[in-house]
Amino acid sequence: MSTSDLAELTGHVLPVMVFLIMITIVAEIADMAGVFDVAGHWAARAGRHRTWLLWLLVVALSTVCTIVLSLDTTAVLLTPVVIAVARQVGVRPMPFAVTTVWLANTASLLLPVSNLTNLLALHRFSGLGLTLHDYIALTWRPALAAVVATAVVIAVLHRHDLRGTYAIEPPADPHDRTLLIVAATVCVALGPAFVSGVMPAIPAAVGAAVLLATLAVRRREMLREVTVPWLMVGAVTVLLVVVEIAGQHGMHRHLAGLTGTGTDAADLWQVSAAGAVTSNVVNNLPAYLALERLTIDDPHRLVALLIGTNLGPIVTVWGSLATLLWRERCRRAGLEIPLAAFALRSALCAIVVVAAATTALTL
Repeated sequence: MSTSDLAELTGHVLPVMVFLIMITIVAEIADMAGVFDVAGHWAARAGRHRTWLLWLLVVALSTVCTIVLSLDTTAVLLTPVVIAVARQVGVRPMPFAVTTVWLANTASLLLPVSNLTNLLALHRFSGLGLTLHDYIALTWRPALAAVVATAVVIAVLHRHDLRGTYAIEPPADPHDRTLLIVAATVCVALGPAFVSGVMPAIPAAVGAAVLLATLAVRRREMLREVTVPWLMVGAVTVLLVVVEIAGQHGMHRHLAGLTGTGTDAADLWQVSAAGAVTSNVVNNLPAYLALERLTIDDPHRLVALLIGTNLGPIVTVWGSLATLLWRERCRRAGLEIPLAAFALRSALCAIVVVAAATTALTL
């Protein structure tokens, strides 16, 4: 790899890694402060004893959490909360757990910060002279279609579990009020900051600094509990370098037949399908990196690829890191996931959601 190639790769990867570290710190401290716990129990009280309304509120929480704080936050931090809330009010936790993992993936298209693949794609968008607002203009319709389609599939598959009522309204655990308010304010403020056009790593870093300072003042002993996912950061960095080197040695030429070369509706469907299938085979991040060069610098083809690599990898547990983390959280919560049945239902959801999003893109 030449010096210029290394410099370009560093400029491509470094902002993504900084964002990953900072948003993880924000999410962890928000969890310590009780933001997710309070939100989950607020949903239980706001559900008015109706299971379907509680579920719709969990859909909204999962969607917003994924869009603003990334899919891994939803999978790791929101999942145990909704499982606990479901058990406390006496309803089956499986539909709520499935809601978080599917929406962690399928709601991760709207903003660059929602998924690492989006952040990588933003670099290519910038190279085409397009802005963040151009990105959102292309993704909002597919993103909306994906969330609605996911909710419809869950509602149909779990219609019996979502009927009925519950009697209990469990209170949230006690939390440091000041820390809770600051953490909630930071989470809310990050939404507008991420669509302001500023590099996403900057507001994420500011939010992390504010929360670290607040935690140091309010609960200094908890600072050592804030962990940075160095292993994940290292693995992603190595993966990016390996795929970049493979791309420079012609890997994309061997994959060219998967995606076609056109920009009409059929070609966009082909790109989405290729991204979804490849992601479920090898994981969505390497799938995106391997196929990115085949988008021929067309923004519609690039969004079609993101549809496949973001929304599609819910069939296999290794399709996305979020799904792997979600399964471990379910195991820790004592919720067993039957993999065969999960894969079958996830395949149905993936087909419906990718089709709905791709159709919305072609309109």
